[in-house]
Amino acid sequence: MPTRNDALKDRLSRYREINLTVTGRKSGRTISIPVWFVLEDDKLYLLPVQGSNTQWYKNVLNNPMIRIDARGAEADVKIVLITGTTQVSPVVEKFRAKYGTNDVKKYYSKFDVAVLAQIP
Repeated sequence: MPTRNDALKDRLSRYREINLTVTGRKSGRTISIPVWFVLEDDKLYLLPVQGSNTQWYKNVLNNPMIRIDARGAEADVKIVLITGTTQVSPVVEKFRAKYGTNDVKKYYSKFDVAVLAQIP
């Protein structure tokens, strides 16, 4: 019988977008936004569209617990920050491979940080 995480990984493998829920650093409220992602094995990579200026990224600096929701399959995960050009560049390349160089160029404006979530 498949586990909840099998359902999550199955959906992550099929979809292009997930909902990311973070806790607001000032309000303390939960905030959900749709984001693109790249899944490799048990690693889920997130790339903030405005890099370190992205509001949800600023929120995870304060509270590294996030909830990911792939159309009803959910998990609470602790994230690891990826900083520095040599660490962020491979993540950017993963996004270009999945979504296309033109779309990444169109939607993303700053490539100074990324986020890694380990799928349990």
